[in-house]
Amino acid sequence: MNDSVDLGRRIENGALSKDMAGQKVTIAGWLQDTRNLGGIAFLLLRDRSGIAQITCLKKKLGDEIFTHLTTIPRESVLAVTGELKLNEQVSTGFEILPETFEVLAEAQSPLPLGIIDKVGVELDTRLNNRFLDLRKSQVLAIFKLREILIRGMREYLVSQKFMEVTTPKIVAAGAEGGSTLFPIKYFENQAYLAQSPQLYKQMLMGAGIDRLYELAPAYRAEQSDTVRHIAEFASLDIEMSFIKSEEDVMHLLEGLMTHALESVLKEGKQYLDELGVEVSVPKLPFPRITLKEAIKMLADAGLEVKGDLDTEAEKKLGEIMLEKHGAELYFITKFPTELKKTTFYAMRDASNSVLTNYFDLDYRGEELVSGGQREHRIGILINQLEEIGYDPKDFEFYLQAFRYGMPPHGGFGLGIERVLHMMLRLPNIRECVMFPRDMYRVVP
Repeated sequence: MNDSVDLGRRIENGALSKDMAGQKVTIAGWLQDTRNLGGIAFLLLRDRSGIAQITCLKKKLGDEIFTHLTTIPRESVLAVTGELKLNEQVSTGFEILPETFEVLAEAQSPLPLGIIDKVGVELDTRLNNRFLDLRKSQVLAIFKLREILIRGMREYLVSQKFMEVTTPKIVAAGAEGGSTLFPIKYFENQAYLAQSPQLYKQMLMGAGIDRLYELAPAYRAEQSDTVRHIAEFASLDIEMSFIKSEEDVMHLLEGLMTHALESVLKEGKQYLDELGVEVSVPKLPFPRITLKEAIKMLADAGLEVKGDLDTEAEKKLGEIMLEKHGAELYFITKFPTELKKTTFYAMRDASNSVLTNYFDLDYRGEELVSGGQREHRIGILINQLEEIGYDPKDFEFYLQAFRYGMPPHGGFGLGIERVLHMMLRLPNIRECVMFPRDMYRVVP
């Protein structure tokens, strides 16, 4: 019976159904568990799409084959061909009676961590054995929801006639200041990993690609060892031309987030149930408060803030916005020029030059997005570079695009992991990355 199984005939577990009763089927996956009751044994075989029960009868299989099947180590890779038979006592309503099986790869024992065991494991241990950790249904559910979230975002952007682009991740200058750049040796020159595609997005506005987006890795060398920071993350960057103000950008962002969350609810219910999480779709428009108003709200709640909002202030503001306005998602607008100095491309407010046309989008106390209207007038842009001590000559590759016709434009960058972190109420943002990178982790 332990013969070669034709994997070309394999059916995913999730595609099996009661309608196949009486048919011979081939499945393959990881042996999750074995329950041996003596004359009968139940093997649970798991693949990415679900779990199937293989019911082994000693009387039918014989002692030797029965013993072999029931002593295969857990998490070994197994292929089985057998008859699908109805059985209402099984959660799926059917079982498979094996006729042929093949152990494709036997797992070592003991496992570094359990897959179905109800034993708490430290996050570091899980990340050190991430290939095993990702076999857990609850962990995999996070990444299935991530896929649905991203697909929903892409669907919305395509419907709004945005074009997907790819920009360099090895760059000569930073878009947001040099303190959080990762330097690399690029042949005989100094280069950096890109913090953001910002400068290239704007150059493409000058190229006439008036609506674009990019989903790609971004890198920040922040000395932050917190549950909210990682050094490599997925950034959805968007830029659009011919805007009147930052309101046009905010309106697009509202539509994007609403559509993405609707997609999660529509297509991801089983994964949300697996995680025990409820997700709601916010009402439009999202509330808008200026930074000045936010600081006053915090002061009224007993928290004094000077300058920008720190983590404590962001969390407190999230509580206030939820309690008083029923808002999980909300904009903070009109950031002072002083706080956006390194963002030299931010347009200043026409009526008050100490403010910018920039905003953040926060989700229950965590910043997801920073964006706004960019400065498209080259003379002002050069002045703003010089104000913060940059030499415009170092940015000539970027400035050149502004010399030959640059439309009014704006955009934003959205952290995918930040959305997942808050949407799923996960304790640590590292849960949202298959192989996270932080101050201490560069493997696996």
